[in-house]
Amino acid sequence: MLLKDKKVIIIGDRDGIPGPAIALCAQTAGADVVFSSTECFV
Repeated sequence: MLLKDKKVIIIGDRDGIPGPAIALCAQTAGADVVFSSTECFV
């Protein structure tokens, strides 16, 4: 797995995929999520 034991920073989009959803996928792939946020890019 490419993400196993890697530290990742997640920035999600309010109108797209939120940060917690991406973080859950990354954790399932074995990543260590050190920061997760959902931002609004207007």
